[in-house]
Amino acid sequence: MLKRLHIRNYALIDRVEIDFSERLTIITGETGAGKSILLGALGLVMGERADTKIFYNDQEKCVVEAWFDVAKYDLRDFFTEHELDYDTEVVIRRELSPAGKSRAFVNDTPVNNQVLQRLTEALIDLHQQFDMLDIHNVNFQLRMIDALAENASLLQDYQGRFRKYQTDRRQLAELTERSNNAAKEMDFLRFQLTELHQAELINGEQGQLESELARLTNAEDIKRAYGAAYNYLGESEQNIVQQLQEIARSMSGTRKVSAELNTLSERLDSLILDLQDIAKDCERISENTEHDPLRIQEVNDRLNVIYKLQKKHGVATVGELLNIQENLEQQLNGFTDLSEQINQMERRIAEQELQLRGRATVLSERRKIVPAPFEGKVQALLAQLSMPHARIRVDIRPTDTLTATGSDDVQILFATNVGSKFLPIKDVASGGELSRLTLCTKSLVADAIPLPTLIFDEIDTGISGDVSLKMGLILKELSDRHQVVSITHTPQIAARADKHYFAYKQVQNDRTITNIRLLNPDERVRALAVMVGGNPPSEAALATAKELIKVKM
Repeated sequence: MLKRLHIRNYALIDRVEIDFSERLTIITGETGAGKSILLGALGLVMGERADTKIFYNDQEKCVVEAWFDVAKYDLRDFFTEHELDYDTEVVIRRELSPAGKSRAFVNDTPVNNQVLQRLTEALIDLHQQFDMLDIHNVNFQLRMIDALAENASLLQDYQGRFRKYQTDRRQLAELTERSNNAAKEMDFLRFQLTELHQAELINGEQGQLESELARLTNAEDIKRAYGAAYNYLGESEQNIVQQLQEIARSMSGTRKVSAELNTLSERLDSLILDLQDIAKDCERISENTEHDPLRIQEVNDRLNVIYKLQKKHGVATVGELLNIQENLEQQLNGFTDLSEQINQMERRIAEQELQLRGRATVLSERRKIVPAPFEGKVQALLAQLSMPHARIRVDIRPTDTLTATGSDDVQILFATNVGSKFLPIKDVASGGELSRLTLCTKSLVADAIPLPTLIFDEIDTGISGDVSLKMGLILKELSDRHQVVSITHTPQIAARADKHYFAYKQVQNDRTITNIRLLNPDERVRALAVMVGGNPPSEAALATAKELIKVKM
């Protein structure tokens, strides 16, 4: 329930505060007095975009505050979700600076525009004549039918199951995608692993092969050089080893002369032995080294396999390739087969769908009971409001697809004249007709749907006095169950007020401002009389005003 509205520095308003009735609050005033300015300010609280031209004083910020009693609303989860302090009294504040900066607060906590709009949608139903109204919305139409069918508990159960159904379907889609991706990845990993397995890599072989290739490539030079070395060292008639042996024999007689000479002789003996070993190695290398084109090709081919794998995997050694091979084997072993999970999920979803369709059928059967009495009541109310030929039809059509509301498409069709085709409301109803239709439908579902504060802006435009009287009585009856605020030009509606505010302009400090005041009983009679017969009101007009106030349902 909207308790109070405070407006500061908005349009023609310097400062205004309104305390609303729990039932029917009426706002009247001359054309241009600023009644709709109040709704513009309320629109800011609801998250509407602001114009920088709205400032009464462009040196100060604009502030609009609205106090709500939300004890009867189920909003605790909303506040928890958005990390807001919950209280049964909620204060929503919108601040606009001359520089164009906009801020919104809920109980002094900053919120973004999206949160503000979601919250105020639950608190205020602002009905302006040419807006897209709830009655246009097929979801709201279905909501009305379900409310009249008393489907709340059934729908709650269905929707709980439907959410689980949707969650499982999303999980199935994810599992299927994972399975498909896993299959592709496993194929790729298997391909890589097969390549490595086929290579039959051996740790350390790369160095050996590169060394062998170098020897094979230089075989002739090696054979020539080491053959000559062997010949010089130990094969020729005057080879170096033989000459050194002769020298050693000639020095052997002097070993006992001194330690120095003995050491020198030993060194020579050692050198001879080393040279003999070197000569044997040179002989072996020379004899074992042959130019082998076939082996060169084999080594080159093997190294090319290794180099190709190293380049592909971005490594430099066979050891690193073997590590990659091991990791690939581990990855493949780590892949689980998702097919059983997918099968289980598919069976579960099939069972869920079967249960949902059963519950959707129950919902549908209950909905089918509603249209006839609902259509009759709406048409009776429309007839009271000077639309005797207007007809509505609730069109309920089954669908193959399960939705959050079952398996029905529900649409209210409207025909305004005898012989007219039934068409969607948005395609046929004028502003005035739509206002009356909205009032009739909402008054009928007021007890069934937890409607927020209902605000009607000049829904009486273009209707006669008699229709206005009946519309006022409907608004009054609606206010018995819901808070209603109405801006009106007709005395027949204004006479139903529990609180009657009068908007007016006045000149203050050489500036025109809009103000508003709560009328006392005498002021209220005079205001109604002015609406009836002009200003100043005649005695007849005053009498008529008093009679209007006395009119009962």
